Amino acid sequence: MSKNLPDFEAWAIFAKIAETGSFAKTAAEISLSQATVSKAITRLEARLKTILFHRSSRHMTLTESGYAALERATRILEEGEAIEAEVVEQARSLSGLIRISAPMSFGIPRLSPMLPEFMKTHPDIRLDIDFSDDQVDLIANRFDLALRISHMVDSSLLARSLCTVRILLVGAPAYFERYGRPKHPRDLAHHKALHYSYSRGGRSWHFQHKRHGRFSQVVPCPLTVNNADALVPALNAGLGLALQPEFIAWQGLQSGELQTVMDDWEVEPITLHLASPPGRNRPARVKALIDYLVVQFENQPWAQIIPDIGEP
Repeated sequence: MSKNLPDFEAWAIFAKIAETGSFAKTAAEISLSQATVSKAITRLEARLKTILFHRSSRHMTLTESGYAALERATRILEEGEAIEAEVVEQARSLSGLIRISAPMSFGIPRLSPMLPEFMKTHPDIRLDIDFSDDQVDLIANRFDLALRISHMVDSSLLARSLCTVRILLVGAPAYFERYGRPKHPRDLAHHKALHYSYSRGGRSWHFQHKRHGRFSQVVPCPLTVNNADALVPALNAGLGLALQPEFIAWQGLQSGELQTVMDDWEVEPITLHLASPPGRNRPARVKALIDYLVVQFENQPWAQIIPDIGEP
């Protein structure tokens, strides 16, 4: 027996011919040429080594083999039509499942509070969210959407830049009272760093000044964590300085628990992206969530909005 897949298209054409009673009518109904329809039956008969239709200039009837195959061939045609109708309906309607990947330290405190309103507005949409700081393969893991805070390395993904986020050098007032306020990156050699292990610069902190250019400095580090939120208690306790995204530092800066320092030395900002698998025909439910999140993030006080130049 051949290891090739069955010729599903030819079987569906066979069932349609049996239904219409004519090669010409079938070709017109399914928008194919009569030659294509005829070739599909020829392929089937060659593969099966049997004749499916008796043909004459005036009549066409099924052979015994044709009658024997008709019921199952009709089922193939009906199932194919049903699958397409169901998928099209799901793509057009605001219902069904959306699988989302989001970084742990951003997703839990910042994405999660945005979801209840969306769920109330679209009760027939189901959300399945995986919080992980790993950059998962969206295609292999069947994700519809991902929040990414990074440079987009995978160029095959569709990505929409939502906003940029400043990285601020922050510490508690108690820390500055004890150790002083650094004015230049070289001063940090005499300070204490609370370090995020996934930082792009590794152990070095990299800064840029409008007049003085670039400067990097390794800072003594009593604490390293793989989740930037975990630095907050040590920061508030005055145990060190940290480079923190503004969305993490925002609340502490507003309350006065944290202060910025070396404001004239900038750290390269990060960009928040919405990424989805390749293919421009996103289901309506995914488009609805993207549109909703765009508005939500535009209203965040820490977001530096990127001008919209059109979604890819």
